[in-house]
Order: sequence, then C-alpha cells, then structure tokens
Amino acid sequence: MRQFLQNAVLVGALSLLLAACSDDEQGQQPAPPPPEVEVMTVDPRPIPNIIELPGRVQAVRIAEIRARVNGIIQKRLYEEGTDVEVGTPLFQIDPREMRASLKAAKAALERAEATALNAAQDVRRYKGLVAKQAISQQEYDTAQATLRTAKADVSQAEANVQSAELDLEYTTVESPIEGRAGRAQVTEGALVSASEGTLLTTVEQFDPVYVNFAQSSSDLLQIRARLASGALKLPDDGRVEVKLILENGAEYPHPGYVNFYAMSIDETTGTVAVRAEFPNPDRLLLPGQFVRARMNAGTRPNGVLIPQRAVMVNDQAARVLLVGEDDKVASREVELGELQGSDWVIRDGLKAGDTVIVEGGGSVRNGAAVRTTPFQREEPPEPTEPSTTSESAR
Repeated sequence: MRQFLQNAVLVGALSLLLAACSDDEQGQQPAPPPPEVEVMTVDPRPIPNIIELPGRVQAVRIAEIRARVNGIIQKRLYEEGTDVEVGTPLFQIDPREMRASLKAAKAALERAEATALNAAQDVRRYKGLVAKQAISQQEYDTAQATLRTAKADVSQAEANVQSAELDLEYTTVESPIEGRAGRAQVTEGALVSASEGTLLTTVEQFDPVYVNFAQSSSDLLQIRARLASGALKLPDDGRVEVKLILENGAEYPHPGYVNFYAMSIDETTGTVAVRAEFPNPDRLLLPGQFVRARMNAGTRPNGVLIPQRAVMVNDQAARVLLVGEDDKVASREVELGELQGSDWVIRDGLKAGDTVIVEGGGSVRNGAAVRTTPFQREEPPEPTEPSTTSESAR
C-alpha cells in the first residue's frame, strides 16, 4: 500500500512538471508578423483639369427655304437628305407668269425711255426759242419739268424691270448655304405664297458643328479662382479644348474648342451656357445628338492622382491611410477633386513622397505596424487622356 502511494505521488509530480514545461514553450512562441499592405508613393505631375458635362449637337447654320414668289411648284430638283452647295437648285416654281411680268416691265421701260427722249428734244428746241423770246419762259420751264418727270418714269420702269427679273430668278429656289437638305415640305402641284412664306425645306450646315452644354456657376468661380492663384494654368494660346464621348461610348476623333461663354447665369438652373465648335468632316455628329463633353479647363502643374480604392469617403470627409517612416499607419483627411478614370484627383492633403496604402488598408488600424510592398497597376493611367470624370466631391 505504501509503495502504491509513493508511485501515485511520483506520477502526479511528473505530470505537473510536464505541464509547466509545456506552458513555458507556448509562452516562448514568436508574435505573428505585421500585416502586408500595397502602397504607392505620391508623385505630383501635370494633370489636366477635366470637367465632364452633357451636351447637344447643333448645326452651325440653319436655313429655312421659303417661297419668295407666288406660284405652283413644278418640280423638286434635289434628293432629300443629300448635301448641297450654295446656289444648288432645290425647287422650280412655274415661271410663266413671272416671264410675262418681266416682258411687260421691259415694255413699260421702253415707253418711258421714248417719252424721256422726246422731252429732252423739246427742252433743246425750247432753249433756243426762249433765247430769241419766241416762247415764254414759263413754256420753257414746263418743258424742263416734263423732262425731269420723264427721267423719273424711266428710273421707276428700270426698277420694275429689276423687280420682275428678281421674281423670275426666285422661281428657281436655290440653297443659300452649304449643308444637307432635309425633307421636302411641299410636293409638285402645290401652291406656294410669298406673303405667307411657305416653307419648302430646310438646309442645315454641320461641318463644323456646335455642341452646347451648361457649366455650373460654382465650378466656373472655382476655376477662375484657381487660375488666378496659379493652381491651374491655361495653354499659351488661351484656348479651352473639348473632347466628346458619343452615345456608344466611343471617343469622337476630332477635338473642339470653346468659342462662346454666356454673359449671364440661368436663374432656374444656376448654370452658364457654353458652346464649343468641332470639325465634322465625316458627318458623325448630327444636330440634336446627345454627347458627353470633356472640357479641359486648365492644367494642374503639381497634380496628385491616387487610385479610387485608396480613398475612404463618408458623409463627413474623405481620408487615406499613410505609412510613416516607422512603418506605422496614420489616417489623413484629403480634399477630393474629380475622378479621372479609376483615380481621384487630390486637391489638398497629400504632398510629394507620402506613402499611401492602396490595398490591404481595410484590415489595419490607425497606429498599427505594417509591412509594405509596391502597388502594381493593371493598366497605368493616362493623365492626359482621362477616361471619365465626375463632379467635385463635397
């Protein structure tokens, strides 16, 4: 019995000794390594200040072709929807009445000229007679007045001939501008009226074309303030370039330039009307077409771009996580500009050399130690060719 108790005590002591050794080994295990994050170093560079706005295409010139004389449409002389030049015949109005009017006007002119010639001969004869006192001065004065009246009648008859010639010309309706002729509004046999200004068709010129859009007055004030402070710079020629995105998402191949800013603000929308002009040699842009206009409103000489995923945005502010020289995380508030592709433009809050966490920031806390590796982009951004923009974050 004593031997059994001694063995039991010995086994218990050994068990306690083994447990203590196990606890010591567990206490000596190394701590887990800091989490790994992907970072990028802030590198300021020139960045275009792109503002994207919806717009509509407008023809540069629109000519409503209307009848200038009364008559019957004899023939349509153009193909609907085709391009026409200045002077291209569009319609033929029955010219017979105008030809008759012109013939009558010319006959009246000949009659007036004959009367004037006879009056001039009378004045020459009376001039000699009045000098010899063969006729009275009153008779001579009357002859001179008759000549003046006859000359006025000639001028009136000449004007009537010119008017009749114009009316005859107007029976052939021509395009006053270069452009594309639209659908005919009348058919052969229709009676048209000059007094009512019967609409025959419309010709629109859309090479070049205008694109109209509206810019927020607050954005305009911000741009002017940044230009004044040097935060933005315009090209040396001062021209504001605009690029277009079509409805299918493709970029229009020809850039345009702003050529008009309204001098007042729309009280209803709080916007300023802006217009840009674009070449349209291939007729890709049609009047009324919806487009997205990307206006290059200056360049930031020292702009900062960081990936969108690196920014945490809430109702109060936008923040990024930085890694300091001690490899510890620090949070910093930043001011956002517009989106350019998948990147935010940072207006304020970051400087050259700052290390920003792009990937892995969701698993670390402020003040935590981290391990860093360089962030690798799948497709490097093109700062001079931004793929999309948005309104400035508030």
